[in-house]
Amino acid sequence: MRWIELTHRWLGGTIGLLLAAIGLSGAILVHRDAWTMVPHKHDAVARSADQVAMAVRDALQDGAGRLETVTFAAPGFSVDRLEFAGGRGAYADQTGHVLVRWNSEWARPELWLFDCHRHLFAGDAGETVVGLAGLAGILFIVTGSVLWWRTRRTFSFRLLPMRLSRPAIVRHHRDLGIVMAPLLLLSFVTGTVLVFRPLSSVVLGPGAAAAITQAAQPPRARSASLGQTLDWTVMLRAARMRLPRADFRALIMPRGQSGLITLRMKQPWEWLPNGRTTIWFAADTGRVVAVRDAGRLPAQVRAYNILFPLHAGAVGGLAYRIVMTLPGLALVLLGSLAVWTFWGPRKKAEKINTSTRGGRLASGERFSMAEGVRGATEIQSDRQR
Repeated sequence: MRWIELTHRWLGGTIGLLLAAIGLSGAILVHRDAWTMVPHKHDAVARSADQVAMAVRDALQDGAGRLETVTFAAPGFSVDRLEFAGGRGAYADQTGHVLVRWNSEWARPELWLFDCHRHLFAGDAGETVVGLAGLAGILFIVTGSVLWWRTRRTFSFRLLPMRLSRPAIVRHHRDLGIVMAPLLLLSFVTGTVLVFRPLSSVVLGPGAAAAITQAAQPPRARSASLGQTLDWTVMLRAARMRLPRADFRALIMPRGQSGLITLRMKQPWEWLPNGRTTIWFAADTGRVVAVRDAGRLPAQVRAYNILFPLHAGAVGGLAYRIVMTLPGLALVLLGSLAVWTFWGPRKKAEKINTSTRGGRLASGERFSMAEGVRGATEIQSDRQR
């Protein structure tokens, strides 16, 4: 039990603030569409292939640079997001009229906040750190649950500590942690698997990682540059004929020597915001090369595709977004107060208690090195006096 206590305390004191930052940014991002300020975001969503094709043509003629991606309007955020080479971007209404432009993600809070949550402003290296923090969070839940079990008789839930003393903070940390453990575990597991895809074989069964990687591979195609005379109306009408109930979600232009234009579509039953139903077009001629129906993907891949909606609160409406806000806010309290109790100044009596393992003080109180047990014992003693 001693090593469990030390592991929990030292990890909390070391990365508590990192987890608090990830939790706070995640809690805010769950409601990103609600607080992002842009005109026309509450307009009705256009499903017409002709109107979407017109918006694509306007985006390609924009002088901001080489167009890379168009994310189409969706219910709740009915504007198109254009991404250009070099980090530039814009929001446009569904007729193609540009509403807002930016030359860097720092110009838009919803963009840099997402980069903070996913990459810590450090690209792939930062994403790896976030994934490792998620693994540490899972370890926190396991060790914290074990430590809480010994003091379960003193459970008393409070949103905030009763007072800013070390015993009260430790008790609050312990009881809040066990209440939020299921939602925290959901957040940590889904987020970590999204970062470290090989872990999907642990969660979804053997072979899941290979199946997911294979399902993400585009079909082979000869190298070709983007045609200048592509008929986008014909292309999108062809997509609509193949999938009449699906919505247009994103258009990704060829990168490198891929030679393919990727169209992401979302069928009514899909949870993933941009869907996983995909149509590929030849970049030079616009002909349909391949169609991948998300409903026909292997079961493990379909299960993997619901991890992001569960993690980001992208399914279930406002009620589920509120639910997924709670673990983020809980992480702010748990992480920041863990750092404070670990590194903050201690009173003389607390230092004596820490150095006295299994001994008795003059008052007859018995303390151990475990912060949770010591905090509960002090509070019980206060009640008896």
